[in-house]
Amino acid sequence: MKRRFVLPSILGRKKNGKRRAAAIVEFAVVLPLLLTILFGIIEYGWVFMVRQTLQTAAREGCRLAVLQTSVAPYTNVLTRVSNVMGPTGLSTYTVSMTHATVADPVEVVEISVPYNDVSLMGGFFGTRDYDLAGTCSMRKEGM
Repeated sequence: MKRRFVLPSILGRKKNGKRRAAAIVEFAVVLPLLLTILFGIIEYGWVFMVRQTLQTAAREGCRLAVLQTSVAPYTNVLTRVSNVMGPTGLSTYTVSMTHATVADPVEVVEISVPYNDVSLMGGFFGTRDYDLAGTCSMRKEGM
């Protein structure tokens, strides 16, 4: 039994060329949507990581603020917060602390950073001016 190899005809090539052109046009139409979704996922992941870092930094700072044995608790808090925030590369954050009193023995540490300083896309997704924040409150020892 002989096998015959058939060469593609000229008409077959034209048909495949039209299919390729249609695929390229469809890809060009869908590409901006796919890139928007991809960069949106990247932006969401980055902001989520920054919020977790803010929360962790507030918790670590608050843990130092409530210790009774600390010599300079608020200086230690700022140092610890900067150590936790350092790996993110964020340097424009605000630390606010509410100190414990006998009437209210709770230490509160809040760290906030403007969203515009965090955003990778520079407000492409229609973000407003607001701050990302992490807050922690703990009861002071010995009060």
